[in-house]
Amino acid sequence: MAHFDTEYQRLEASYSDSPPGEENLLMHVTNNLTMFLNFHHVYNLHQKNGFTCMLLGEIFELVQLLFVVGFTVFLANCVDYDILFANKFVNHTNSFKVTLPDAFLPVDVCSAHIRDNTFVIFVLIISGVFWLHRFVKFIYNVCCYWEIRSFYIHALKMSMSELPYATWQEVQARIIEIQKEHQICIHKKELTELDIYHRILRFKNYMVAMVNKSLLPVRFRLPVLGECVFYTRGLKYNFELIFFWGPGSLFENEWSLKPEYKRGGNRLELADRLASRILWIGIANLLLCPVILVWQILYAFFSYTEVIKREPGSLGARCWSLYGRCYLRHFNELDHELMSRLSKGYKAASKYMNCFLSPLLMVVAKNVAFFAGSLLAVLIALTIYDEDVLAVEHVLSSITLLGVCITVCRSFIPDKLMVFCPEQLLRVILAHIHYMPDHWQGVYSRGAAQSGGDSHHPHLLSEEKTAWTSRVDVSRRDRGIHLPTSRRREDRVVPHALCHHQPAVAASSRDNPLHPPAERTSPQRGHGRA
Repeated sequence: MAHFDTEYQRLEASYSDSPPGEENLLMHVTNNLTMFLNFHHVYNLHQKNGFTCMLLGEIFELVQLLFVVGFTVFLANCVDYDILFANKFVNHTNSFKVTLPDAFLPVDVCSAHIRDNTFVIFVLIISGVFWLHRFVKFIYNVCCYWEIRSFYIHALKMSMSELPYATWQEVQARIIEIQKEHQICIHKKELTELDIYHRILRFKNYMVAMVNKSLLPVRFRLPVLGECVFYTRGLKYNFELIFFWGPGSLFENEWSLKPEYKRGGNRLELADRLASRILWIGIANLLLCPVILVWQILYAFFSYTEVIKREPGSLGARCWSLYGRCYLRHFNELDHELMSRLSKGYKAASKYMNCFLSPLLMVVAKNVAFFAGSLLAVLIALTIYDEDVLAVEHVLSSITLLGVCITVCRSFIPDKLMVFCPEQLLRVILAHIHYMPDHWQGVYSRGAAQSGGDSHHPHLLSEEKTAWTSRVDVSRRDRGIHLPTSRRREDRVVPHALCHHQPAVAASSRDNPLHPPAERTSPQRGHGRA
């Protein structure tokens, strides 16, 4: 076709769907997100209610660490407790009143005490290294979450002020829509909810599987207590360090398993390498054990002392244990979904545990509360008669300790108006936790008593801030009752004893199909599903 020269020229379109420069910014944001596609950060920013709340929380964590270490060192080396406890006389020229600054040592004396204490120097060095590590991690998180903030604003069209009031389902729907336009995930043309859940929960799904398959060493047999579950936050942190993100871990990034772990011929070599890594991490934990112990004691003291003083009954309050939250978790279940489900069953589980208080402890608690109340009544009466009684040494401390003792004793005394209905409570619990052992069918009123002698029951409800753990009987030896949480899974028949509680059961069967129940195995009798 002949070529004709004309005076007509092509004009650029004068209309645009977005303001000038916004498309370039949007492409920059989505390209950056594609490079390190991490839906975990997107989810975390939503759960932390936006960038500003996340930033303030991270800053206060750094300040909190400095405060705990600095304040503890100051109390241990820079305070004259003889003056504070009135064991030493202080000469005042103007008044006889002792002030708080009188108990503070001079700066040169305080610094000399710190320099002469080797343990304090060691703690300061370890704390400084840990704080620098947290600070570097804080800078990295701020950079990552700033990109996520831009993604929320420019790609998802959600401001940070709207984010606390938006549900995760709304955010997820917008991510799926933006994938169709800008291809933020280069591995698939279209994203689904299951893809997003898999990316966020990759590591947690592994932890759920390893706990339910009894692959992690969390059950120990003690000489007097028998078999116990030991699964703390520190142990969980070490497991994640070994398997997921630590040096020499199984994953090369946040979602891909290293190629050598996919070959069966490397199993022995990889097992030796894993054993060596576990050994070195154990040695590091042993060396850092004094510092970690001191930190845990101080942090618990600063965190819970005011709460215990204000609400002494919280000393024995129950909560879902870390092992229970992991054991009862479904695959592909986000944190807020898990806590919502367990919180719905918390009151019923707590009431069920209160149905089986020990009669022996109840008798002892009543008498101890009587004696402590008598002493407290006399001290209060003397204080009302003459307030100078409070000036007597240890009177105020005695009143406080007696009040705490009475409150603790009352936690072992059941309510007189409480109705004994364990079967109804267990139905409510079953509707939310989606698992119950087979051998409890028809023996609900004796379940808690039997669980005390059975060493194969995971500890799901624990006493907060106490050393002992209560048990909700969920047997690892039985298959359990499977409440359907997925339409694609085969359901077992719920026994006739639970049939008249069908509304709660039916509600649980309409859960999100993304949450298949985790399988639970037994070293003795095969496996079952929860």
